[in-house]
Amino acid sequence: MEQNKCLTCSACGALSCKNDDGKYPPFCLTKSLDQDLLQETLDIYDNDETLGNIARVSAGIEGDFYGQKTRVEETIEFIKRTGAKKVGIATCVGLIPEARLFTKILDKEGIDYYTVGCKVGAVDKSRIGIPDQQKLNRGCGHESMCNPILQAKLLNEQKTDFNIMIGLCVGHDSLFLKHVEAPTTVLIVKDRVLCHNPVGALYASTGMYSRFK
Repeated sequence: MEQNKCLTCSACGALSCKNDDGKYPPFCLTKSLDQDLLQETLDIYDNDETLGNIARVSAGIEGDFYGQKTRVEETIEFIKRTGAKKVGIATCVGLIPEARLFTKILDKEGIDYYTVGCKVGAVDKSRIGIPDQQKLNRGCGHESMCNPILQAKLLNEQKTDFNIMIGLCVGHDSLFLKHVEAPTTVLIVKDRVLCHNPVGALYASTGMYSRFK
């Protein structure tokens, strides 16, 4: 074990921060927290109407439906409770069928939305320096790049109140979040190998993934 490794929350077995029972380990972030920094975050919840509302609505949904509603149902409930008038959807084009199913639910609930696929603009991957040998379909000519920055800017133009990501690639999701203006959540995390259930790799860590320990 590394002697100088900095221990943080993932090393904790007490989780005393959940009920403040005082049984904090020596490395606990809550125990050593800068109180000015804590107050700074509380001031944001108090003074920013949008962010404060998101925090309260999220906590309310957790309290009302914990372990009862699916992620899709909770997302619909969140949209309704925050009063979002227009929802933006940034989707991978490979998950358009899933996005379409979700928008049918939005239609039924009377929720307005605007969907942008990742290949919007149809720019070849070579434009950002991707050689043919790194394309999915090598030797087949044009292969459009994902453009999450453009997805974000198009949703910004639509002045969406709330955005939902559906299956954006690792890294592309980071670029989207960096450039989008409205608060954003994730409905589907892409994992082709595990049917978009990445936590399955962690649950299987005692088996075939034990090599990562």
